[in-house]
This record gives sequence, C-alpha cells and structure tokens, in this order.
Amino acid sequence: MKKVCLSVIALIAIFFVSCGGSEQSGTSEGGEKTELSGTIKIDGSSTVYPVTEAVAEEFRTVASEVKVTIGISGTGGGFKKFAVGETDISDASRPIKNKEAEICTQNSINYVELTIAYDGLAVLINPENDWTKDITTEELKKLWEPAAEGKIMNWSDIREGWPDKKINLYGPDAASGTYDYFTEVIVGESGSSRGDYTNSSDDNVLVQGIATDKYAMGFFGLAYYKENKDKLKLVAVDAGSGGVIPTVETVSEKIYTPLSRPIFIYVNSKSIKRPEVVKFVEFYLKKAGELVPDVGYIALPEIKYDTEKNKFSKFLEKNKK
Repeated sequence: MKKVCLSVIALIAIFFVSCGGSEQSGTSEGGEKTELSGTIKIDGSSTVYPVTEAVAEEFRTVASEVKVTIGISGTGGGFKKFAVGETDISDASRPIKNKEAEICTQNSINYVELTIAYDGLAVLINPENDWTKDITTEELKKLWEPAAEGKIMNWSDIREGWPDKKINLYGPDAASGTYDYFTEVIVGESGSSRGDYTNSSDDNVLVQGIATDKYAMGFFGLAYYKENKDKLKLVAVDAGSGGVIPTVETVSEKIYTPLSRPIFIYVNSKSIKRPEVVKFVEFYLKKAGELVPDVGYIALPEIKYDTEKNKFSKFLEKNKK
C-alpha cells in the first residue's frame, strides 16, 4: 500500500513539474506551448522605441526563451545597421530614404514597411513662458531654417511683442527621423536647418534642457511630452486655420497639421527565415493597437492593422524560400 501511495505522489510531482516547464518555455495566447528561442535584434528610432519595448515586454510572457534587444541609434542610425544586415527589425519615424534603400539592395536585403501607429511632433516651451500661446508654421520656418543661424536669435525676432531675450533651441540630432520629418514639413527640405541649437539623440536630454530654461523652445515626439507634461508646456501650431494643440483626436483626425505622421517598423526578409522573428512581428501587429495608447501614441484604426497583417502575410509568402 505504501509503495502505491509513493507511486501516486511521484506521478503528481511529475505532472506539476511538466506544467511548470511549459510556462518556462512560453505559451501562446491560446495557451499552447511554444518552443521559440533565439535573439531578435532591433535598432532605430527613439520615437518608436517605447512602442517596440512595450510589445517586447508582452512577447516575453509568451516566448520567454527569446531575447529581444532594442537599440536607439535614431532612424538614420538604425537604417545603417539594417542595410548591412546587422539587425532583424528597424524602428523608423519616417519612411526609408532612396539612398538607404539602395544600400539594402546592394546587400541583397529585401524588407517590408509596416505602419504601427500615429505620432504628433510637439513644439514645447518652459512652463514659465507666458507669452507664447501659439506659433505659425511660417514663424517656425523663420526660426529653424539655415538662414536663421546667427540672425534670428531673440524671441522678439520671431514676433513683435515677445521679449528681447535670447531664444535657446533644443531638438533631435541629424540622425533622427523626427528631425528629418520636422525639417521637411517646416523648413521645406529634409535634413536642412540652422546648426546652432542643442541637439541630442536622447529625448530626455531635450526635456531637461527645456524644463530648466525659461527662454527655451524645442520639438520632439508627443509621447515624450506626455511623460513629462508636469515639466513642459505645449505650443499650439497654426498652419493657417488657427492654433491647434496635438492630442489623440487632432493627430488621428489629421487636424494637427503638418506635424502629424505615421511611424513604422521595417522587417528584413532574411530574418523571417527564423520562426521567432515571424512570431514577434505577428504578435506586434496583433498587440500594437492595445499597447500604443499606453505609451502615449495614437493607435491605427483596426482595419488598418488588418491591412498591415495582410501585407506581412504576403511578404512571408513571397520570401518563404
């Protein structure tokens, strides 16, 4: 009798160890055991980083043996690595440029562009600034174009009645997709601006600069404002129909122009030979709409996510061999 009892206990112990083992290896959303492992390398936009990091955190709960590494080299820096095959996925806050695409072609790298959210570029000032309620796109151009360097130096140079105090500017560096987009829609030429401003690839540096300087102004993604709204103040942007503040509604409904944009991930066709990369991208497109608002961005309409899922499925089919 004692032997029978010991056998039953042993069987129960084996059962629980087996159940615990399935959790270690990861389970799918449907509760199915997964056998995924390996490393997924991602780099690129600091703007897209919070979305990708949120998705990666969720993915670890269903594929705990997969290591997802995420760098922040800026959109341009990310594409440099992606174009030579150093990364599987590139986070991007602007579409890939022709010269970047050419390098991909030279290295036999095909890719798919997937839209994952909408973002608004915020124009920020210090909370102690009580004179700047709005700014026109013409005034932004006057302030940021290359010809402004050494000439448009004080607030009074932008608009009559503003203080005769030096304006201190903050913005992303030249490797940033946010910088490319801002200069394209405001200055009129991507990558063209005055050079005498404090630039950084770290948005937190820009936040701190503006938050501690009454006479500062800068720009970066709306999500970073939302994380620091107690330290910063939004400026309404007037494109000709009155000043508009970036919000979920004004960005998604394209009322906040021209500083609203889509953001992307790019996937390397060689990387989809590995099942962990395929599952991660599929998981990304499934979960993005749910997670994007949590990190300060605007989700796409569900039908748009369906379009992106179909695009990725066709990409898989085309590059499966």
